[in-house]
Amino acid sequence: MASSVTASTRAPAAPRVLVVDDDAAVRTVVRWQLDDAGFQILEAGDGPSALRRIRDDRPELIVLDLSIPGLGGLDVLRAVRAGRAGRGDLPVIVLSGGTGEEDRIAALDLGADDYLIKPFSPGELAARVRSVLRRSVPERSADAVVIGALRIDRAGRRVHRGGIEIELTPKEYDLLVFLATHPRHVYTRSQLLERVWNSSSEWLGEATVTEHVHRLRLKLEADSSHPRLLRTSRGVGYQLMDGA
Repeated sequence: MASSVTASTRAPAAPRVLVVDDDAAVRTVVRWQLDDAGFQILEAGDGPSALRRIRDDRPELIVLDLSIPGLGGLDVLRAVRAGRAGRGDLPVIVLSGGTGEEDRIAALDLGADDYLIKPFSPGELAARVRSVLRRSVPERSADAVVIGALRIDRAGRRVHRGGIEIELTPKEYDLLVFLATHPRHVYTRSQLLERVWNSSSEWLGEATVTEHVHRLRLKLEADSSHPRLLRTSRGVGYQLMDGA
């Protein structure tokens, strides 16, 4: 009994933020500021080590300098969004010493969540980290997820779209809930195997995901009057749109 009380009162772990910059002085300033703001700081000084830390340490957010050696910041961001480092929807705040628009536009086009130009206020960075982390958690209740005409009642494991109930298998339901609670984020088949099936391609083939997505799409979009909901990002994976 005592052990269960201890577990239930344990404080949540501080969010892990990976700071990627080849300038140790910049990393130190950022670490001090974000430490004071209550974050757990990880560090990397180049692109390859950044990708390793993302895969191994699973941070909740990355602060990414564009001018890093080994693999440029834009290439790291591209790899993250393609799912090659694990989590494709990982929030990223980009830092740059450049003043032109090209880097900023390129980073935002690749899916950066925010952008700061050096020199910047460490206090402003901490505020932006908090803001991006808040935005990265979808709004949902414990009982239901509602996206447009789609409603998922989690307590009863029932799904309706446009007031019509949709019959799903248990795994189709699990897949839909996962995608619906991460709208617009693209997940590769291997990521979905890990997060929905708690498996990997070593044990289950990625065709399992493809077939479930196909069946789920047919059921969700049987009424042609509804907008398309499940989308395939060619060569990358799947996403659920939030204009349902």
